[in-house]
Amino acid sequence: MSTVDVPEPPWVRTRAPRSAPRAPLSREAIVEAALRIVDRDGLAATSMRRVADDLGVAPSALYWHLRNKEELLQFVLDRAIAEIRLPERDPAHWEEQFKVVGREMRRVLTMHRDIARVTLGAIPVGPNILRVVEWIHALLREAGLPDKVVALVGDLCGLYVGAFSYEESLGLSAPTGESLPAEEVVAMLRGYWESLPPSVFPHTLALLDYLFEGGPDERFEFGLDVIVRGIASLAADSR
Repeated sequence: MSTVDVPEPPWVRTRAPRSAPRAPLSREAIVEAALRIVDRDGLAATSMRRVADDLGVAPSALYWHLRNKEELLQFVLDRAIAEIRLPERDPAHWEEQFKVVGREMRRVLTMHRDIARVTLGAIPVGPNILRVVEWIHALLREAGLPDKVVALVGDLCGLYVGAFSYEESLGLSAPTGESLPAEEVVAMLRGYWESLPPSVFPHTLALLDYLFEGGPDERFEFGLDVIVRGIASLAADSR
């Protein structure tokens, strides 16, 4: 991957302050402080004021570098994505390499509490995210996949991993609204489904064991496998 700097989007604030803040500050320091708060307390607890308190500055000092919390979280997400380890591309084995990077994306997103929520409802464009996107595009194009498939697969991969990781960060909610261990929630749900009348739900009851087996890892791998097989079939159809 080229070491050339990725240009910042034109909407990112770069103006110089008329006078220096009372304490030396940089956007990088703000982002690192925000990531610490996300890791410790989650996104809901991350605010411009909390970040300013962590840095020992007034909240107004942050606004010389960032417009608002939403822009800050985009930078925090990109900072987290920098931790994704990209292997040397091997187009001859693109299927497995695609899965490897999908697993890396999930590892990093779940390592930082609920940061995955920032990937939903927005198109992240930070330099670290763009490098991952470029790696995926390069791998699949070098493997001979059609350009339209490659373009849409990048979006699909980000959506699948982001949504899976965000849901994983939430834990399993009990239908009663109580805070219960996951195994108790599963037992509660299974017990109810087992009580369903077979005459009305014969197929659901036949699948009961499969519906309640397998943890997050197995289910994530199943989704990755479905995506990769689908990409491979589209590539074959285009030849």
